[in-house]
Amino acid sequence: MKKSLAAIAVLSVLGLTACGEKSEETQSTATATTAAELETPIARQSYSIGASMGSFALSRQEQLEGLDMSLDMEVVRQGFNDALNGKPALSMEEMQTIIRNSDQEVRAKQEAMAKQDAEANVAAGATYLAQNAEKEGVTVTESGLQYEVMVEGTGAKPAATDIVKVHYKGTLIDGTEFDSSYSRGEPAEFPLNRVIPGWTEGVQLMSEGSKFKFVIPSELAYGERATGSITPNSTLIFEVELLEILNDEE
Repeated sequence: MKKSLAAIAVLSVLGLTACGEKSEETQSTATATTAAELETPIARQSYSIGASMGSFALSRQEQLEGLDMSLDMEVVRQGFNDALNGKPALSMEEMQTIIRNSDQEVRAKQEAMAKQDAEANVAAGATYLAQNAEKEGVTVTESGLQYEVMVEGTGAKPAATDIVKVHYKGTLIDGTEFDSSYSRGEPAEFPLNRVIPGWTEGVQLMSEGSKFKFVIPSELAYGERATGSITPNSTLIFEVELLEILNDEE
């Protein structure tokens, strides 16, 4: 019994990787289960196991598609059913090896794509920074930070150790928005010395009430790290309003 359950678990991870991919015929004839139909604790537990596997499969399939990888869905279903019937065609050791090799292939492709993106971002960022530096009203600091005064305030300027209250919008150089306090509907507050170097330097140039546009080279942003939709070596653009200096950080 334990061996059969283990086989089911392994095949679930391997096979359900792509269960989110359905033929148009399957999608058109499938009927979604409603909560009202799950009347007993056993039904709810059983459904939850299956649905959680399906949710994992959808996210995994999206990952594979992004890496130009795929699975044979008919064979996936066959393997899953064989495991449920206690008759998998492969041994547990063989399946574990296949899964490990697949994971290694995924990681290798992810690393290769990240390296390619990083190299492309270096070139694109350098071109954008050179062109932006020539625009009227743009100042380039010694570090390479570029800024443009959109609104000049009259209040005090913060120190690096101050906590500031700001509204901001962040985009990539292709215009993709990756973060915005405006979209969240409330300003952000943070110690100025605990953000990326481009922010720490740039916001200290602002007076309360100011609005600046910053173009931040990757080395003053996240560098070779990736975070969310920001890929390695990305040059970032921020529009920042300095609303208030709250206090000195103790």
